[in-house]
Amino acid sequence: MEWLVTLVGAMVVMIILRDVFHTLWHPTRHGGLSRIVMTLLWRLSTRARRSNRAAGLAGPVGMVSVVATWACAVAVGWALVYWPHMPEAFSFSGALKPAEHAGPVDALYLSLVTVATLGLGDIAPAADWVRIVAPLEALIGFALLTATVSWILGIYPALARRRALALRISQLRRADATAGHPESDVESVVLGQLAADVARTCVDFLQYPESYYFYDGPGDTSFALTLGYADRLAERARRTRPSGAAVLATALDDLAIVLDERFLHTGGTRQQVLAAYARDHGSP
Repeated sequence: MEWLVTLVGAMVVMIILRDVFHTLWHPTRHGGLSRIVMTLLWRLSTRARRSNRAAGLAGPVGMVSVVATWACAVAVGWALVYWPHMPEAFSFSGALKPAEHAGPVDALYLSLVTVATLGLGDIAPAADWVRIVAPLEALIGFALLTATVSWILGIYPALARRRALALRISQLRRADATAGHPESDVESVVLGQLAADVARTCVDFLQYPESYYFYDGPGDTSFALTLGYADRLAERARRTRPSGAAVLATALDDLAIVLDERFLHTGGTRQQVLAAYARDHGSP
């Protein structure tokens, strides 16, 4: 029974490490736990969509919740590894009585101290196998901290690229409204550059799917709000700029496929998927 509890703890740790790997390091996968947490918080924020502040908190709070869940689950898993073997596999300071400090709370305390890389204090491993396992937990704790920082440094530049693209599309829309002749003013090179930016955003959604759950706001930096104009621009430009329009339309098709397969699940056309994306982000 002791080793069964230890095995359960090891399985919990492996499940969390697998989720961390698929969320942070696998370029085309999305960890199951992070998907559940982020999706749940996003759905809760949609009920409070009248408040832009509540919607804007969904992404950051979701990331914090995912990291906290990872850390707590890893600590609990390692506590289950230690607990069945306390106190005989550990040494205690003179101020502690081993028989009185061999419960699940003490195992969790030891696990938290180890995973936080705070060092070993009043309870330390004594058995040979525990002396090997405990440093592995500290290594996982350090790797989790490093991976979290890398995750943040990857997602926020992706958000900046998405918002910059939305602002670019908004500028094209306002320029069209001012000029009055959008077909003659939009060159193939502009459409090609726009298609490249859309393709880059598509890759961001693949590599950082959590970025979907960040609300861009209702203004010109809202990608969901401005994307409909890019679609209309591609269809309209087919008559005068067929090559550039075809590239932009293909990039929008690829983006719609990613959005539908990963987040929306509508099974509709490109226009239907983009409209569903706008509705999901609170845009008309």
